[in-house]
Amino acid sequence: MTKLDIYQDLQQRGLLFDCTNPEELIDLLNKKSVTLYAGFDPTADSLHVGHMVPLLALRRFQLAGHKPISLAGGATGMIGDPSGKSEERNLLTKEVLQYNLEKIKPQLQQFLDFAPGPYQATLVNNATWMEPISYLDFLRDVGKHFSINRMVERDSVRARLEDRETGISYAEFSYMLIQAYDFYHLAEQYGCDLQIGGSDQWGNITSGIDLIRRFLKKTAYGMTLPLITKSDGTKFGKTEQGAVWLDPERTSPYRFYQFWLNVDDRDVVKFLKFFTFLSLDEIGALEEKAKNQPEQRDAQKALAFEMSSLVHGQDEAEAAIKTSQALFGGSLEGLSAKQLNDISSDMPTTTIDSERLSAGISLADLLAETKLSPSKGQARKDIESGGVYVNNVREDNPRSMMNNEKMLFGKFLMLRRGKKNYHMIKRGN
Repeated sequence: MTKLDIYQDLQQRGLLFDCTNPEELIDLLNKKSVTLYAGFDPTADSLHVGHMVPLLALRRFQLAGHKPISLAGGATGMIGDPSGKSEERNLLTKEVLQYNLEKIKPQLQQFLDFAPGPYQATLVNNATWMEPISYLDFLRDVGKHFSINRMVERDSVRARLEDRETGISYAEFSYMLIQAYDFYHLAEQYGCDLQIGGSDQWGNITSGIDLIRRFLKKTAYGMTLPLITKSDGTKFGKTEQGAVWLDPERTSPYRFYQFWLNVDDRDVVKFLKFFTFLSLDEIGALEEKAKNQPEQRDAQKALAFEMSSLVHGQDEAEAAIKTSQALFGGSLEGLSAKQLNDISSDMPTTTIDSERLSAGISLADLLAETKLSPSKGQARKDIESGGVYVNNVREDNPRSMMNNEKMLFGKFLMLRRGKKNYHMIKRGN
C-alpha cells in the first residue's frame, strides 16, 4: 500500500467519518511519512473490542508507511472523558490507574511494530508531561486560549449541560484542554501532524489543532472514525456475559471467537471492512457468499478467525474453532477443562454432587432428569435408536451408567440427544 492509498482505503472501508482539510491531508500523506496518534485511557485493566477501530487504524497507517504513536492516558484517565457519556465516570485511584496502565500497555504494543525502522511505533503516557505542570501554569499558558463559549458548543458538553440532574463537573469540562495539550506536546516533541479518534472526539481533536496553530504556527490535522453501531440496535461489544475484552482472562478466546461468529448477517460485511486486514476483493467474495449461501456463514467464520488470530494468535483461533465444533458433534479430544467450561455457558447445565456420581446414575435417568428426553421410557428408546451421545460419542446401551469415570477432567459430562439438544453435567462437591 502506498502512502496515498491509506486515505482511499479508509474511505472504501467506511472508516472515514470526518476529516479536517482533507485535500491538504491527502497531499501530506502522499508526500511524506506522517506521524499520527490515538489515545486510550486506562479506565479498565484491559482494552475491549470497542477500542479496536482506532487501534487497528494506527496499524493500517503504519502498514501504509506512516509512524503511529499510541498514547496511554495516565493523565486523562484521572479525569474521564465526557464524550459519549450521559453521566460522570467514577474517578479511579492512582494505584488502580497505574495497574490498568501496566495491563493495557502490552495490548497497545501487540498491534503495532515497535522494532527499529523508518515506521517504528512509539508508546507514550501523557502523565509524563502533564504531572510536572502546575495548575496555575496550565491555566495561564493553556487555559487562556480556550473560549468557554466555544467549549459549551461541543456536543459532548452541551448534552450534559442540558441534563440538569447530571450536569458536568469542572474536571470533565477540562478534559478537552488536556487532550488538546497532548496533541500540542506530541506535535512539538515528535513532529505529530495527525490525531485520529472516534467521531465523538471531534471537538477535542479540533481544540488541539487550534492550540498547535497558536503555539507552533503550523497546521495539524484531525480524522475521526465512525462509532460502531449494530443493525439490531443493541450496543456493539456487549454480550450477555458483559463487555468483550481483549484480555483472555476476562473474555476467553472461545467466547471472543463466538462473539464474532454470532455477528448479524446485516453487520458482517461492515465489520469485515472495519476490523480485518482482508483486501476489499476478498471481502467482496465473502459478501457474495453471504448473499447466496447465508446458511454457510462463511463471512462470519472468516471474521471470527481473522479477529481471533489477530488478538490471540492463530493457535488459539484454531483451538476456538475446534471448541465451537464440539457444539456440532465434533470430538472433545484435546479440549481443556477451561474450554469445556466455556462450552457449558452455551447450553443448559446441571450440577450433580459427587456422591450421586460415585454411586452411578443410569443414562436413561439422566436424560429424563435433564429433560433431554420427556420420560425414562422415551429415553431408553432414544438410546436404543442411536440418537444419544455422551461426550459426543454415540451411546446405544440403555443400561449404561454415568459416573465419575465418565467425567472429563473429573468435572464435565456432555450429553446430547439428536443433533442440537445438549446438556452439560458438572460434578459438584
